[in-house]
Amino acid sequence: MKLLSASSLFIIFLEVLTIIGNTCRASTPPKFPAILIFGDSTVDTGNNNYVVTLFRGNHYPYGQDFPNHVPTGRFSNGKLIPDSVASFLGIKENVPPYLDPNLSNDELRTGVCFASAGSGYDDLTSAASGVIPVSKQIDYFRNYIERLKGFAGEAEVMKIISGSLVMISAGTNDFGFNFYDIPTRRNQFSISQYQDFLQQRIQKFVQELYQLGLRIMVIAGLPPIGCLPVQITAKFGNPHDRTCLQEQNSDAQSYNQKLAKLLPTLQESLPGSKIVYADIYKPLIDMINNPQKYGFVETNRGCCGTGFVEAGPLCNHKSLMCANDSQFLFWDCIHPSQAAYQYIQKYLEETVLPGLTNYQSP
Repeated sequence: MKLLSASSLFIIFLEVLTIIGNTCRASTPPKFPAILIFGDSTVDTGNNNYVVTLFRGNHYPYGQDFPNHVPTGRFSNGKLIPDSVASFLGIKENVPPYLDPNLSNDELRTGVCFASAGSGYDDLTSAASGVIPVSKQIDYFRNYIERLKGFAGEAEVMKIISGSLVMISAGTNDFGFNFYDIPTRRNQFSISQYQDFLQQRIQKFVQELYQLGLRIMVIAGLPPIGCLPVQITAKFGNPHDRTCLQEQNSDAQSYNQKLAKLLPTLQESLPGSKIVYADIYKPLIDMINNPQKYGFVETNRGCCGTGFVEAGPLCNHKSLMCANDSQFLFWDCIHPSQAAYQYIQKYLEETVLPGLTNYQSP
């Protein structure tokens, strides 16, 4: 399977130079010299552009509200949470460098993304789609470390790595692809067993990242899966009255409770680490239950096309579009709109980042 192309590796090369340059120039180093991203389409800023897969968002109308209206590969109409978090923390996050090879070092991103849309903690999730499972994303991180060492030396590299903020967001595809919509794993596991299986995978992944020098990690839980338009459509079709699937939401909540309990124990087992749970279920379900608070008028279908089934290649330049995407919680049948992501990011600023800003790596 072809993973990242030479162009993609060049992007990482440029980002490596930027991190080193910013670290050397700054009289007071930033709290986080870099943000490193792992996971699925909720945080993929364009890696799938270089993967042989249908799971791509590098075409219009994706990106219609992104700076310069560029479809970068992000699965939304605009920016994702890592973009907003980088901005909040003062870490530059711009249009991906491959879109403009003439950008100066100061304009290049210091966030490095290894995420891949359509992936999950379960390798089976991406077996047929050709995307990069979370377990394989770590291989590209290892390559990234080696490139850093070639420029800065091992001591400086470990300083950069240990001070970097890691964001991990995955899991939804595992349940959607393998348990609910295609019952591959449901034939092997009960819902509780599959939750435990995935969290064993998370634990192994975090331990591997820790062994490579990473210390500060934020791990997102599941959204209210039963409220994703695609899940409602899979269950009910396209009725006028579309309501969330409470059983799937309950499954997501129990998974999140297990994850929130696991992470402190995992942190305790990894000296010097800071591993924080990010609750994205709570802000999303509040938007769904109280849309008027956020200015939303539509919460159970996407802006693109009918909003019931369109995502990836089915959301394209021929699709009919809603008149005002800021009034839609969902951009396509799976992914939140930029407006929804902005509210989630504000929630994370208030509930997650304060616990990280006072952390000092050993």
